[in-house]
Amino acid sequence: MACWMRGLKAADRVTIGHAEVLDDSHEDLGTRPLKRGRQVDEYLSDGTDAWWEPRFVMHGFRYAKITGIADLTADDIVCTVYHSVMRRTGWFETSNALVNRLHENTLWSMRSNFMSIPTDCPQRDERVGWTADIAVFSPTALYLYDVSTFLANWLEDVSFEQEKNGTVPFYIPYVKLGIWADPAAIGVWGDAAVLVPWAVYMATGDRGVLEANYQLATRWVDEVNGYLSPDGVWDRRPDYPIGQLGDWLDPMAPPDSPDQAMTAKELVVTAFHVHSLRLVAKMAGILGHADDETEYLHRAEHVAEGFRARFIGADGLMSSDTQCAYMLAIMFDLVDASTRDRFGERLVQLVRQADGKIGTGFAGTPYILPALTATGHYDEAYGLFMSTKCPSWLYAVTMGATTTWERWDSMLPDGRMNPGSMTSFNHYALGSVNDWAHAVIGGLAPLEPAWRTILVAPHPGGGLTHASSKHETPYGEASCAWTVEDGVMTVDITVPHGTTAVVRLLGDEERKLDGGEYRLSVTL
Repeated sequence: MACWMRGLKAADRVTIGHAEVLDDSHEDLGTRPLKRGRQVDEYLSDGTDAWWEPRFVMHGFRYAKITGIADLTADDIVCTVYHSVMRRTGWFETSNALVNRLHENTLWSMRSNFMSIPTDCPQRDERVGWTADIAVFSPTALYLYDVSTFLANWLEDVSFEQEKNGTVPFYIPYVKLGIWADPAAIGVWGDAAVLVPWAVYMATGDRGVLEANYQLATRWVDEVNGYLSPDGVWDRRPDYPIGQLGDWLDPMAPPDSPDQAMTAKELVVTAFHVHSLRLVAKMAGILGHADDETEYLHRAEHVAEGFRARFIGADGLMSSDTQCAYMLAIMFDLVDASTRDRFGERLVQLVRQADGKIGTGFAGTPYILPALTATGHYDEAYGLFMSTKCPSWLYAVTMGATTTWERWDSMLPDGRMNPGSMTSFNHYALGSVNDWAHAVIGGLAPLEPAWRTILVAPHPGGGLTHASSKHETPYGEASCAWTVEDGVMTVDITVPHGTTAVVRLLGDEERKLDGGEYRLSVTL
């Protein structure tokens, strides 16, 4: 925040405090979520009028409190948005204002946190590059903005900070914030070594990012191999202060114990390890490392077998009978086709038992709606997405949020702040849902790296009457815009030249379209 300092005498002091919310009295700044971060600027006047703008600090805030200067007007203040230079590449819009605001909130949280490195939050005493946040958010980020070089640069830091044994620290760049932050093999967080390079490759088709990060990825999964039990389950670890974090911040976790999620941590990290092994195998195949490809596929199947044996009971249910458990099994191809369908039905039952509320945290949230739609449950997916109950994506929007929150209930229904210490109001991780929104509502998703083959498959629902999605691919603009009127769905499609679109519309046969512009209609 910049401000005119007028009418001050020498030694007069002006303070500007910043916060995301007001306190529970709604009469002062809500600074408790900042923890040790002060977010206060102080100006000591020399007695002359001056335009003051801090240049070596940034603040994440929605409210500011200025003291020490009289007769201040709005015209005396300028708030400036700071972030790394990023070219916008993705757009999305629907007939529902709340959904549009949710998407806009994700954009603002991304802007706020892409400042030289992908941080978790721009306001409290951390502001560091937490790996799990960007691991789950990178596909959405790469749709919205061209951050391929931004993330490639950060991945260089990840490689530099990786321990000799393969450990990837919690956050990159790494500086020790406490004994709890000692580098340790933590699932999902460490999997950023695989998930982020793969997301960049899918967005750009750049083999170079795989070559540059192949050792990073292989060293990570190779280290984890040493912590697996003989059956393949990741339930062992070296001696470090904290254990696995699992499905961090699921809505049932106690306010001050965000790692105490409903889903067993061993289940979560084992599932992610299978996923990472398979992606590393794909990297190996692309780069021509045939022996590595075979080895990592073999290891992935061994771990998947251990997952099934350990976590699926004789009654056919998961040992953690939770939304997160079933959707990971579905989305990471850990079960056969018939079990997959049955797990989809169980996932629907759990959503209904939860009164249509979401039950996942950082690790599970990107996959719950894809798991529902992958098993044919579009109505349930839309119901979960469009819900305004707490917890839900749109709950925060109805509470006036202008960015994505760290917790589903960072602000409680009565307007008070969540009492937990992890209570940021500007955290992009839960905004990862927009990857599903772009693909299912907007109808656009890449089937091949660099969007060489594009899936156009909009699926109306949730009472929406129109939606549009547009992305600047490496080949040019791809777009899909649809409307529903009188039972007829009309779809306008733009396919970049040099690419092919696979079009799947409700009630219509699959077709392939080369570069060009098209209008298609189907009766619903």
